[in-house]
Amino acid sequence: MNSGDVAFMCVATALVMFMTPGLAIFYGGLVRAKNVLGTIMHSFILLGVVSILWVLFGYSLSFGPDIGGFIGGLDYAGLAGVGADVKEGLTIPHILFCAFQLMFAIITPALITGAFAERMKFKAYLIFITLWTIVVYFPVCHWVWGGGWLQKLGALDFAGGTVIHINSGVAALVTAFMIGRRKGYGTDQLHPHNVPMVVLGAGILWFGWFGFNAGSACAASGQAAMALMVTQLAAGTAALSWALAEWIYQGKPTVLGAASGAVAGLVAITPACGFVGPIPSIIIGAVVGPLCYFACVLKTRMGYDDALDVVGIHGVGGLWGALATGLFAAKAYGGVDGLFNGNPKQFLIQAVGALAAIVYSVILTAILLKITDKTVGLRIDQEEEHQGIDLSQHSEVGYRF
Repeated sequence: MNSGDVAFMCVATALVMFMTPGLAIFYGGLVRAKNVLGTIMHSFILLGVVSILWVLFGYSLSFGPDIGGFIGGLDYAGLAGVGADVKEGLTIPHILFCAFQLMFAIITPALITGAFAERMKFKAYLIFITLWTIVVYFPVCHWVWGGGWLQKLGALDFAGGTVIHINSGVAALVTAFMIGRRKGYGTDQLHPHNVPMVVLGAGILWFGWFGFNAGSACAASGQAAMALMVTQLAAGTAALSWALAEWIYQGKPTVLGAASGAVAGLVAITPACGFVGPIPSIIIGAVVGPLCYFACVLKTRMGYDDALDVVGIHGVGGLWGALATGLFAAKAYGGVDGLFNGNPKQFLIQAVGALAAIVYSVILTAILLKITDKTVGLRIDQEEEHQGIDLSQHSEVGYRF
């Protein structure tokens, strides 16, 4: 056991935990004032829901002994055998590694909530998100990080491009189509009610993301330091490139666009941050800003109401990040070389991993939504939607003017 690594990972774990309240604030500012509390609740409540699932069987299904490359066994159910002893292959306690990974499991389903903001029943949300975490997140996590088939294939995902962002982004797309558009979509003003709140949330996410990415080295190491630096570069570059794309396309750059661009940059660098250096990280950020911006612009033409642009930012940004890892990865930084360093096979492996997550998440998300809809109904009625989910679902209001 290394005390420096233990201290570093305790801080990284706390940073990643703080990202979920940060996401709640980010999403809360993006909705209308009558839906701010309900939207925040969607993220905040998962700190409890997923923590319990993780202890009971989630960690075991994700990181237990491999069963057929698909899922982990139940050896760690109830965290049996997961204690203060050093985890094999690392220099930190097993329970600390478990806690760090828990924070990833919490924020992933929370990301999906932006797609159906302002219109899902809270009880339906709890049923769907619990099932999704068990049936979709835990298996895909095992595939990539827990000894499953994608890890054996050699897919690179340092901190969650496939496991977290592609997975949640695809689920968001399916959910947006299946739950339908918000009342007044395309005719009413559905603008964010508090842009400064959005920027604060984005700043908290950016701050926490250093624990997200650097902490994925699981040690206070050179790789962690490089992951921290490239995270900063990609996020800053993407904030700039999104704003420039807006400026060119619609005449003015927006604060909301810069904040969204920063998040897109953080998403894109996540799978690559342990395998690339500074210059590739700038390129990744420069590409993802306009890429995600135009993906968000195109949603209206495609006819779906992804209220908070989860698909455009996390889905598209995560896909670019996974593929970019296959392009820019260099053995000098960890892992293996990518296409631009003489190894085209790695790019194909990255594409296979991304495609597998997309197909699996699409199918299972659709099934789980259908089950939830048949059980309790997915959507609030029109009167409740007009009233807002704060009052209709929680009997509260975010502001008293």
